[in-house]
Amino acid sequence: MAEDFVQAYGTTSFLMLWDPSFESWIELGINGQPAGMLVSSGGELIGQWRGGIPEEAVLEAVAEL
Repeated sequence: MAEDFVQAYGTTSFLMLWDPSFESWIELGINGQPAGMLVSSGGELIGQWRGGIPEEAVLEAVAEL
């Protein structure tokens, strides 16, 4: 469960969104987990991943910001 993950590891480097209604999933086009999105401070979608989130791709996208 996601709450167990947060308790065990914390999430100081990324935001966890709790949405029991799944409205955010619908708005963001997410239909399963794992999924990840990298959004700039201005709200621009920089990258998104479905399934396993590739660490190298995320690091490259962040380096380009």
